[in-house]
Amino acid sequence: MKTESRVENNVTDHGPISFGDHFQSSDQFDAVFKEGMALVERTASYLDGAGRKDAKDLSPGTTVLYATESMRLTTRLLDIASWLLIRRALKQGEISPSQAQVKRQGLKLLTLGRPAHTAGFDDLPSGLRALIAESFHMLDRVLQLDRAMSPDRVDAATAPANQVVAQMNQLQQAFARKAS
Repeated sequence: MKTESRVENNVTDHGPISFGDHFQSSDQFDAVFKEGMALVERTASYLDGAGRKDAKDLSPGTTVLYATESMRLTTRLLDIASWLLIRRALKQGEISPSQAQVKRQGLKLLTLGRPAHTAGFDDLPSGLRALIAESFHMLDRVLQLDRAMSPDRVDAATAPANQVVAQMNQLQQAFARKAS
């Protein structure tokens, strides 16, 4: 019995657990970090090696698309790597939360530019297309984590009441009174 009340007191005293803080200090963050940095390395290796050979065999129009998409890929991965490095530095105590927030604000993390519907995308080398798809998958994960770990995030418990829902409830109550 004493253990139960102590646990209850801890929950009450400390409030809800922050997913962001918990995740950032976990092994799962380390796994995402390693996966993201490995993707950066694989992309650099491809673009410096097999990608150069693949690009030489492309038509002039597809060569322009290859150059455009490889630059977008590189930019996207630099932003992802920067986000991962900021979070790791924060985890290791190398920077403060306010410094991390300032650095994070400098990142774009754009979800635009998904080229799957771009004319000629299917003509690009499969290696580049696979890296582009993988980079967007990683970007989606980073954005999801970024939202969960953001100090600006509003928890449901502390969020202001939804005024539209409140107004709808008042209208329903008013019409319910008139009907009776």
